[in-house]
Amino acid sequence: MTVVDGTAVAGMVERLVPVVVFLLAITVTAEVAERAGVFDVAGHQVARWGRHRAWALWLLFSALAVVCTVVLSIDTTAVLLTPVGLAVARQVGLDPRIFAVTTLWIANTGSMLLPVSNLTNLLALHSFGRLGLGHGDYVRLAWAPALACVVATLVLVGALHRRSLRAAYTVDPPADPHDPVLLRWAGGVCLALGPLFALGAPPWAVSLAAAAVLLLVARRRAPELVRGLPVPWVMAAAFVGVSLLVEVLHEHGLERVVAAVVPDGTGTAALLGVAGVGAVVANLANNLPAYLVVEPAVAQEPLRLMALLVGVNAGPLVTPWASLATLLWIQRCRTAGVAVPWRWLVPAGAACAVLSVAAGAVALAVAG
Repeated sequence: MTVVDGTAVAGMVERLVPVVVFLLAITVTAEVAERAGVFDVAGHQVARWGRHRAWALWLLFSALAVVCTVVLSIDTTAVLLTPVGLAVARQVGLDPRIFAVTTLWIANTGSMLLPVSNLTNLLALHSFGRLGLGHGDYVRLAWAPALACVVATLVLVGALHRRSLRAAYTVDPPADPHDPVLLRWAGGVCLALGPLFALGAPPWAVSLAAAAVLLLVARRRAPELVRGLPVPWVMAAAFVGVSLLVEVLHEHGLERVVAAVVPDGTGTAALLGVAGVGAVVANLANNLPAYLVVEPAVAQEPLRLMALLVGVNAGPLVTPWASLATLLWIQRCRTAGVAVPWRWLVPAGAACAVLSVAAGAVALAVAG
């Protein structure tokens, strides 16, 4: 009978603690910022900057989605920016499904640039550290595939909705009224997060400080806003449980099976293969366990690690369970009364996954 390596499990727990702290704290930060009106004001400002041109509004909203994903993480974009995009689109008379699909796809394909953009990236940062690489090295490897994935996504969305994006709108809807002091504090904290994360400050510490500041200000200015604040305890517990389960499975032979499937090398074909395996496993299961399942087969080479991130971040666009962001997005769309037919979304998502993963892997091979 095989005995589970207690040291390996303990090491995994130690690795997961800062990731869980970040997940909980950044969720609280984003939720308070949303209730303070940050996303509402930003969305309506984008509508004014669009100058009544649908394509300009869409591009500006896409840029907002990229920034939100990079700084506040994939799930924040899916949960908090989706309703803003749907509301703004309806207020100006555009098809809200364009903004819904853009938000979903950008939330996934735009989650590469910083370690905080996706929990998979934070997990990978630990492996980069074991190779002697830090935050700056991660960003230097990630910028080219991150840009390529986003560009491929926007090109596809623009092509699929080119007729609708030629339209014009006449209304510049105002944002809802918000407490100006709390709004400034929340906006300032969100703006400060980007540089701090980009400079390599510990994500768990930065997000914890941000959550503490916003909770303190909100309790003083509008205590009703922090009542019933959703904290993802269940998600955090599930994340830890799945991570530990994958570690146990590796101890029982899964690592050898995966190593036999993942192609060797760091050439373009090999990186495409690694990214492709990551994308397939993510759509069969979920992107977080997919990363942990494949990681041991690529953990000794930075380019292969980054290729895996391309696959598990930009690839899970086909099945609804492939990414938690997709499940959260579905819930938000249903609440807003917007339905994107799965008979359209599945093949379109597959096309986006193939294009963005291929673009990201090739960009990584060229720039790396």
